[in-house]
Amino acid sequence: MTQPTVLVIGFDPYQVPVSDQDAVAAALDRGQARFAEFDLEAENCLLGLNDQIESDATAALKTRPWDCVVIGGGIRKPPEALELFELMVNLVRKYAPQAAIAFNTSPEDSANAAARALAA
Repeated sequence: MTQPTVLVIGFDPYQVPVSDQDAVAAALDRGQARFAEFDLEAENCLLGLNDQIESDATAALKTRPWDCVVIGGGIRKPPEALELFELMVNLVRKYAPQAAIAFNTSPEDSANAAARALAA
C-alpha cells in the first residue's frame, strides 16, 4: 500500500517579511519531519510575495494526485491575505478535487492537520 500524499502550501520565510526567518525555516523542517510519524509522504510548496504565487501553487498541485492539501496559517489567518486564501482554496478545488483540505495552526503541526483531514 502506498503512503498518502500531502502538499503543504505556505509562505517561504526567506521571501516574506517575518521577524526570524531562520526560526520559521527550522519550524518548517521540524514539521516536515513529523509526517513520517503518521506514515505520510509530504512536500512543501513555499510561496513568495510575488506575481508567481498562483502559477507556483498551480504547478505544485498539478505535479501528482494529492490525498490532502494543507493550507498554512500565514496564508489563512491575516485579514489582508483573505483573497490569497480564497485563491488557494479554489486552486485546490480545481487541480486536486479529490484531496482533503486541512489547516494547520503552526508549521510544526501540519502532519497532525493532514492526518486529521485524511481520517475524516
